[in-house]
Amino acid sequence: MRTGPTPVGTVVRYLLQDRVTYLAMPWGWAAFAFALDVVVLELTPAGHANHRWVGGLAAVFLVVFAAGVQSVARALPLALALGVSRRTYFLGVTALALALAVCFGLVVAAGQAVERATGGWGIRMAYFRIPYLLDGPWYLSWLTAATAFVLMFVYGMWYGLVFRRAGFLGTAVFGAAQLGVLAVAAVAATWAHGWRDIGRFLTALTAAGVTGVLAAAVAVLLAGAFATIRRLTV
Repeated sequence: MRTGPTPVGTVVRYLLQDRVTYLAMPWGWAAFAFALDVVVLELTPAGHANHRWVGGLAAVFLVVFAAGVQSVARALPLALALGVSRRTYFLGVTALALALAVCFGLVVAAGQAVERATGGWGIRMAYFRIPYLLDGPWYLSWLTAATAFVLMFVYGMWYGLVFRRAGFLGTAVFGAAQLGVLAVAAVAATWAHGWRDIGRFLTALTAAGVTGVLAAAVAVLLAGAFATIRRLTV
């Protein structure tokens, strides 16, 4: 006896109707940033460093943030109109983010293996490796990259939910409040002369520790996003 997809699976399939946003754009930007970094390194002096670090991979995370915003800002109203519950939609979006993150982490791990085997693509470029974050064993790089992917997606989803509920002005206030909290924390650290201690703490963190911090942030963001979507009126 055949059964249809689960409600969560239906939401995932609904979201993947927009394959450009969730499948094409992250990988397209990754390829574009890779090619751009190659051109930049070819046009600049090589120097004597063993690795030539580049930041092109960050473009993927920015695109993932935008995809998280779109997952609710654009796609949520129709889903609710079709009878999907807020809880089911939230679980579907989260499941999609996790599935994409697993694939992204595997690509990063595989890219690192090729990068090391080819001497940084023949030009000592470290595209898939980031100091202190993505430069360890393949499994740890996979886990860290996947966790960071989910973090940015869920962060974007939360922004999208705030936009659906409070509009542009509310979203601006939401973002400004976060910047305000960071500013207050920075002032407090300055008054307490705590920057040196903060630096020592961050330096002492291993890649596994960083991954744990990212995972904790994901849990907080998921809780906040779920609380927001439960009170959302579209």
